[in-house]
Amino acid sequence: MFVGHYSAALVAAAHPKAPRLGTLFVAAQLMDLGFFTFVLTGTEHMRLTPGFTVMNNMDLYDMPLTHSLLGAGGLALVFGIAVALWLRSRMAGAIAGTVVVSHWVLDLLVHAPDLTLAGSPPKLGLGLWNCPAIEMPLEIGLLFASAWLFSRGKAASELAVGCAAGCAACFSGVQLVCASANRTRRQSVHSWAGRLFDRGGGCLVGRPRLVRRSGRIGG
Repeated sequence: MFVGHYSAALVAAAHPKAPRLGTLFVAAQLMDLGFFTFVLTGTEHMRLTPGFTVMNNMDLYDMPLTHSLLGAGGLALVFGIAVALWLRSRMAGAIAGTVVVSHWVLDLLVHAPDLTLAGSPPKLGLGLWNCPAIEMPLEIGLLFASAWLFSRGKAASELAVGCAAGCAACFSGVQLVCASANRTRRQSVHSWAGRLFDRGGGCLVGRPRLVRRSGRIGG
């Protein structure tokens, strides 16, 4: 899930004792911030595999710390305590921690099986990234519904919130279109290359072909 993660922050921000929206946005993305930091240090790993899912090429095959339910709970506890101490409000800390864990729950809906409970198999994920016709309306619907709820619960401009949600929805739509275009282009190139090889006769026979399918990132 992409912008849909911010829906949890918007819903939580409607609570009268919630932290500021910016804090909740950080909470909503804390797991990913930790993951990409760990990728850069070689602690966790991913690779780009064309066609891994319909909507993106990320094979997130090794993220036991940040994207296990246990790891998400640990991040939520640390972040929640920090917010509670900073704002001197246990309720604000509890809300912030809940938003952190919401990331794992929403990822469970869309990821290919790469999430874990405690860092080891079984790996979990319903794989809605392979079903854009379901994933995109779900994500955009969550975003608009949460923006509406936020605008009712806070003294915020409904127009501003609506514009922000609309921009995010358009961004998600562009991602979908680009993913579909890339997939179609790859299929066309593969088909053209196959025809060229067939027509090339024996000149290519016996010559080894090396195909690099994916690139590992991290470590």
